[in-house]
Amino acid sequence: TLPRRRLMHWHPNPGATLNSQILAEACSCAESLGGTKDGRWKTSIISCRPITRDSMGAGGRLPPDVPGELLGVALHEHPGLYFSILRTHRLVLQADAAFPHVMEKLQSYKARVSLDFEGFQYQLGDFCLRIGKCAPNNSETMRGIIMEVEYYPLSSIEKSRAIMVDFFDIWQETLAKKSLPGRFIHVESNFSEYGLSDHYSFQHTAVQYATCLQQLMAFLHVDV
Repeated sequence: TLPRRRLMHWHPNPGATLNSQILAEACSCAESLGGTKDGRWKTSIISCRPITRDSMGAGGRLPPDVPGELLGVALHEHPGLYFSILRTHRLVLQADAAFPHVMEKLQSYKARVSLDFEGFQYQLGDFCLRIGKCAPNNSETMRGIIMEVEYYPLSSIEKSRAIMVDFFDIWQETLAKKSLPGRFIHVESNFSEYGLSDHYSFQHTAVQYATCLQQLMAFLHVDV
């Protein structure tokens, strides 16, 4: 099991746009709470679509048992692992880092959207904050801002829920003083649907990134 984590993303006010100043202010907020910068982090997500024509049914549609989407998550602290998520089937699978290349070699799935989440890490008592931007691979265009909160003492999702909520409230109060055009929000992932237990794991993080990606792309009106 791993320490409990919670993922949040920036939700701009209507009409407001994303910019690097918001990211800088969020990092400044972590430091004002007593956080010390502790290096960089990077997590990548690839959205893949099937390319095997032989599996197409009548009307060019995929049979219901063939997933129309495959999400791949490469987590920053475990570069040797790759997590594949089938949202329609509620499955999260663990493979090695070569998995996406194998899928393309087999001509079954092809990468359609590739996004990187990267930024700075801050140590804050029993917490670790990772704050960064979301941008297309090999691009500086910001598509979102994300924050990952890790609480070292507990791995139980239920037991850590109250303290995570309390921390988030303190964070929101501190950030509100900067009068930024938006706020961080957390969208709950339904871990039980994926057969995941109360004890936190890498699979839980991968599912949270998939949920976060869906929210970001809906806001940006991008189909993933």
